[in-house]
Amino acid sequence: MDTIKIGVITASDRASKGIYEDISGMAIQDTMKEYLKNPFEIEYRCIPDEQDIIEKTMIELCDEKDCDLVVTTGGTGPAPRDVTPEATENVCEKMMPGFGELMRQVSLQYVPTAILSRQTAGIRGKSLIINLPGKPKSIRECLDAVFPAVPYCIDLIGGHYIETNEEVIKAFRPKSK
Repeated sequence: MDTIKIGVITASDRASKGIYEDISGMAIQDTMKEYLKNPFEIEYRCIPDEQDIIEKTMIELCDEKDCDLVVTTGGTGPAPRDVTPEATENVCEKMMPGFGELMRQVSLQYVPTAILSRQTAGIRGKSLIINLPGKPKSIRECLDAVFPAVPYCIDLIGGHYIETNEEVIKAFRPKSK
């Protein structure tokens, strides 16, 4: 079974300064522990909401650390310092708007302000980058919605084969003819 690498980026001015604990980044890591059967390594970064730093961190995790999946939290709202989607668009060769569409659709079942979220996803080389909201409960709801498609997406872009714990989340791969 392949060892996979997962990048986790928390974009938060306050968490990066230690003003509060990064529970969102930990929520992503805890969810991956539940989802994945593969052995995996986490490349974790907690950085300020600065677009150039977010972009450099994404490039590092994709190009240098060879992460199959990079998951971000924070910076997806309408506030002036929320720039994670812009950073994602700048570093990706292909955008995957269906991820953001589905995450907003799921979140709208819980809160009307989900319409304000701008999370998205994209491909950089052999890495899939997914932007998640900042709240741990929303992170899990969004990951539960989109993760069934993640392993097959990573197959298609040449990443490592991801096996999920089917008691928690079932990956969907089309049957070959």
